[in-house]
Amino acid sequence: MTAPVTPAYRRLSVAERRTQLLDAALTLFAHRAPEDVSLDDVAAAAGVSRPLVYRYFKGGKQDLYEAALRSAADELELCFTEPPTGPPTERLKRMLERYLAFVDQHDAGFSALLQGGSVCETSRTTAIVDEVRRAAAEQILLHLGADRPPGSRLRMLVRTWIAAVESASLIWLDEGKQPPVDELRDWLVDQLIALLAATAATDEETSSAVGALVAHERADGPVGTLARRVIPVVSRAAHLL
Repeated sequence: MTAPVTPAYRRLSVAERRTQLLDAALTLFAHRAPEDVSLDDVAAAAGVSRPLVYRYFKGGKQDLYEAALRSAADELELCFTEPPTGPPTERLKRMLERYLAFVDQHDAGFSALLQGGSVCETSRTTAIVDEVRRAAAEQILLHLGADRPPGSRLRMLVRTWIAAVESASLIWLDEGKQPPVDELRDWLVDQLIALLAATAATDEETSSAVGALVAHERADGPVGTLARRVIPVVSRAAHLL
């Protein structure tokens, strides 16, 4: 009888081992608050010893947490990378789909990250989170046709919307991921359209951006659909005009 063949052991390179440890840490941080994850937990999840974790992250848990956060931030920034083709709001929907999928996969960790208060929170971790917000804002402004430095009103509008998206995501997790994710996505797109329309009424730059956006939209897209739903509601205020 032939003995079973044991797979040959392969020593991981430095980069591969570091990636393995970060993946294990990210999986744990996705479902538990940072202060509830120990280096022993990470070592067990990666199938290695605690001293080996220290060898790669000499600053201990804080070093590992910041590296894992940086890795997650890089992944999150990719959610907002979208080719500048097709109707702008359709691009936005795809960006939100990826973002909400990330939120869904990293629920507890995402909540801990945005709500703050963790013992692992430092000025460096805060800077990493803010970097993601800035990157998201720049991408959204790009898709809104801001080919030159945007004015304060338009930039404030986008940053306000990003803050609303973050808050809605946290509430969505707290509410047991209800409503369904596609409904949340479409509602958030509607929120941005409404903010743009309201700001365009008093800001020339935003008005130009809205005009350019509408020119590329389809009748059955988010802008057209929202307009058809809002017009009957707004018409009730016709007596105020």
